[in-house]
Amino acid sequence: MSNNIKNKKKNYKEVEELLGFHYVEVKGEEFYRYIFPNNQDEGEMPADYSKPNAIYLYKDSKDEGTERKLRRRIMLNDTWEEDYKEFVENNPMTLCSGLAYRGRVNRLEYAQNMNALVFDLDAVGKNELMNLFSRIGKKPGLRTLPQPTFIVMSGTGLHIYYVFKEPIALYPNIKLQMKQLKYDLTFKMWEYKATSQEKQIQYQSINQGFRMVGSKNDKYDLPVIAFKTGDRVTLDYINSYADEEKNRVDIKKRFRPTQYSLKEAEEKFPEWYERVIVKGDKRAKRWDIKRDLYDWWLRQSYKVKGGHRYFYLMCMAIYAVKCNIPKSEVREDMYKIFDELKEIEHSNPLEEDDIKSALETYDRQYYNFTIDDIVKLTDIPIEKNKRNYRKQDQHLKLARGQLELLKEMGEVEVGRPSKESLVREYLEDNPDNSPTEIARNLGISRTTVYKYIN
Repeated sequence: MSNNIKNKKKNYKEVEELLGFHYVEVKGEEFYRYIFPNNQDEGEMPADYSKPNAIYLYKDSKDEGTERKLRRRIMLNDTWEEDYKEFVENNPMTLCSGLAYRGRVNRLEYAQNMNALVFDLDAVGKNELMNLFSRIGKKPGLRTLPQPTFIVMSGTGLHIYYVFKEPIALYPNIKLQMKQLKYDLTFKMWEYKATSQEKQIQYQSINQGFRMVGSKNDKYDLPVIAFKTGDRVTLDYINSYADEEKNRVDIKKRFRPTQYSLKEAEEKFPEWYERVIVKGDKRAKRWDIKRDLYDWWLRQSYKVKGGHRYFYLMCMAIYAVKCNIPKSEVREDMYKIFDELKEIEHSNPLEEDDIKSALETYDRQYYNFTIDDIVKLTDIPIEKNKRNYRKQDQHLKLARGQLELLKEMGEVEVGRPSKESLVREYLEDNPDNSPTEIARNLGISRTTVYKYIN
């Protein structure tokens, strides 16, 4: 057994003893009945979606040796006891978020209610838990946190659950506000050498799935267990702990405000009016973006830090969707860059399943994923283009003119060597170097090396 695994199991034992001393353990079946008391019964499917359901993913032994990794299942009220024993208990991989969905698919666009706001706190030992205890339940202030309803041991860290007294209806703008509230509180909760042994904060969406209570952490063969640490909470209570006013959720702002009436919008935005109002297509419009943006993202792999490897892959899929890159090409690029990302030091190993999971974000719902979201998730700084309200062709003409002027003034190197020539020249002197060594020594990505190495 490696020292890393021994350390993880030691942390787990100490945290379990400390939580067990202060709080009562709650079994998995009861845990999910508490969070989702209004799931439908078997056979129910109201057309008005008056009773949305929790949806969970689980590993089925029937799928061994196939491409299928996880199955999706609705959590039904009257069959939950049997379903829990069959599909969740002691299962090596199960996932469930704190949201309830209309229909049968657990995508964010189908999320109807938030029953619980959940946070992931990785790499927690006894000292980190003691620091967390000193912060939860105190009055709102610097680094203080609301009292959670449950603390779940995930195997290597903690999942912090805030279960609402009344589920929060996820109208379009409420989803966006909830994301900002979660980012705010994640920043407060995750502090290196205080509440976590990991340096990098990991921001997650409100739709994130978490290992289910009663299942097992397949990486370390440790049970996922829960402790009841508090009562149900209100949104006002959670809001009061957000450091910035702008990150608090205003339940009255269900939709983004508009300054135009429908009649004015028909005159000012005829294309939008025809598509959304007349044809009823309310999906976010897709922008036509050249593949340069996707290729640029591939070159950022050298900036990835330990806790953000998966999110880098996820955003690779998002950029591919934006740029209309075929999914097969994205999959191939992910496998090319996988070895490079695996070498980045982190307590949790990057695995091939992370590629499959990241590819699930190759979906039209991510067309308009923002730069700020990508920066938060990946911790890779992105400088936004500034055109000062000029059209793109005008901006490019101005930029080219400035470049020519700088060349004349001798402030820009003329004939700067291309990446291809750099790789070729390097290989002439170092023919036995691996792609990783070439990329590291030239300060370019492995993907670029692979592009020119042959």
